[in-house]
Amino acid sequence: MEGLIVENNHQTNEAKEALLHYKHGMGVFEKHMPDVAHHFHQFTEVCFTEGKLTQKEKQLIALGISIVAQDEYCMIYHTKGCLDQGATEEEVMEACGVAAAFGGGAALSQAVTLIQESMRQLQ
Repeated sequence: MEGLIVENNHQTNEAKEALLHYKHGMGVFEKHMPDVAHHFHQFTEVCFTEGKLTQKEKQLIALGISIVAQDEYCMIYHTKGCLDQGATEEEVMEACGVAAAFGGGAALSQAVTLIQESMRQLQ
């Protein structure tokens, strides 16, 4: 099945596995650098707090930036953030299009593969 990894006779979802991998890595980082991790989390929490822009709009912006930056963990994380904030597939694809305007073919290739597959797996 596309998008699923079969391990020990059970299926795992690649997008969810990537999010768990990131969470585990961040936990290890927090043990070594608790002050940095704490301040990073505080900072990003404030950045994503609703203001003049909605949380959905901020997630769409973050998704576009992560696509241009070619950061696959952030692409998956912010795809989930977009969906969690109620973004439609069309809104996510439009953000991907804007990212492609800046990041060219490399950004577009992520949109037509990783982002679409992540949306399917995380919905």
